Amino acid sequence: MKNNPSLKGLLVAVVVFIAAFGIYFLFLAKKNYFLVDNPTPNTYYYKINNGSEGIISAGQYVHVDLKQGKNSIKVFDQNKKMLYDSAFEVNKIRGLLNIAHQDYYVNRQYYGYNLKKDSLLLNLDKTVIDGKEYFGGAKRFNKLYTEDFYYNVDEDYDKLIKNIQQVESRSKIFRKQDYLNYYKEYYKF
Repeated sequence: MKNNPSLKGLLVAVVVFIAAFGIYFLFLAKKNYFLVDNPTPNTYYYKINNGSEGIISAGQYVHVDLKQGKNSIKVFDQNKKMLYDSAFEVNKIRGLLNIAHQDYYVNRQYYGYNLKKDSLLLNLDKTVIDGKEYFGGAKRFNKLYTEDFYYNVDEDYDKLIKNIQQVESRSKIFRKQDYLNYYKEYYKF
C-alpha cells in the first residue's frame, strides 16, 4: 500500500472524533437517574413496582431504576408496618421520590453576562420558610414524586456555564435545610 496522506488524515480525524466523544461520555456528560431520598432521622423500607425490598436510612439517598409511565411504591416504617401504597407517573429521565413527604425547594439559579443578581432577586417571588421571607422565588415541594428540576439533591450547580449570550437559568432541588444553607452562602445580604 502506498503512503497516502489523505488516508492518514482521514484516520487521524476519525480517531480524534472517537476520542472526543469518549471523553465527553466518560467525564462530561450529565448522568440521568432517579433517587429515593430520606432527609428525616427515620429509617424506611420500600418496594418499587413490587420488586425487591429496599431500605433507606436517615439522611440517605438511593439510586433506583424506574420505567417511563406508571410506577407504584409501597413504603414501610422501621417496624415494617405499611405507611402507604401509592402510584406515580414518570415522564422524564430524572426524578426524586420523596417517601417521607418532607419539604423540598426547587430553586432557579441564573447565569449570563451583565446579570444584576440583586435586582433580579427583588423581581422574583418571595418564599416563606418557617415564617421568614426568602428572595428568589424557590418553589416548595412535598409530594411523593417530582421531575421538575435540572440538578438533583446530590448534585451541585455548575460553577460556570460558558458561551451564554443571554441570561439563562438552571433549577436544582434542595432539601429544606440544604436550601437554607445554600441561601445564606450564595445570597449574602
